[in-house]
Amino acid sequence: MVTPSLPVAAPTTTMEDQAQDVIVFDDVAIAFEDNAVLKGISFRLPRGESKALFGVAGSGKSLILKMALGLLRPDRGHIYTLGQDVTQMREEDLFELRRKVGIVFQESALFDSLRVRDNVGYRLMEEGVSQDEIDRRVREVLRFVELEHTVDMFPAELSGGMRRRVAIARAIITQPETLLYDSPTGGLDPVTSTTIVELIVKQRDVYKTSSLLVTHRLQDAFTMATHCFDPKSNHMQPVARGGRVEVPMTFLILREGKVIFDGELHDLVTTKDEYIREYIS
Repeated sequence: MVTPSLPVAAPTTTMEDQAQDVIVFDDVAIAFEDNAVLKGISFRLPRGESKALFGVAGSGKSLILKMALGLLRPDRGHIYTLGQDVTQMREEDLFELRRKVGIVFQESALFDSLRVRDNVGYRLMEEGVSQDEIDRRVREVLRFVELEHTVDMFPAELSGGMRRRVAIARAIITQPETLLYDSPTGGLDPVTSTTIVELIVKQRDVYKTSSLLVTHRLQDAFTMATHCFDPKSNHMQPVARGGRVEVPMTFLILREGKVIFDGELHDLVTTKDEYIREYIS
């Protein structure tokens, strides 16, 4: 467990670490004019694990996702995504890397003029995959998110929750090595939010995909840390008392540009740090 009174050590990134971790931030700092948003943060997302990222508005949570994709470069430090230093890569090489990463935006970011089929299969169309193969894979992922019946609909015909599920289908159709979620339940009602979290848990447990989740809802991450997908009921179920989810789940909290906590749920809920206790209450 890491508390504000203890500095967070920057990881020493060896070749072995880069093979085991899907994302590594090593002493990363970035500022916009006079506003230092990140002041030397370091953390790892090991392969096959999930990490929930928290912090007050403006703390740089969504910025971290953009930087992991190489959309922004830090003023200091290194960022390794799937073993490659994105801070040193050429733009054309970053395009290839991004094909291995799925991202779900809060706004869903669907193309309004395209039907669901073409929204979900857009990346496959760019790669020149045959139409028959696109149809097969689109229906497969839509079936996974329980929206196969929407294949010929337009985004305007879908509810907010359905659009978010279509966005998840689009993110997983290429079978990415890691997934980035940017407030996937933001703006949704509690019932719909639970549906989205259940889908994220299903994706995590079925495909074992590493994921970095930015969220404003602590309950979403708490649910992920205490529930697993049950294929018999096709729903998530709480793990047995004293048990743990199969895919490890950790929590990372930012404050004033620094990582003040990076650990498991038990350490989070038993922390003595007053700021963290107030934050999670």
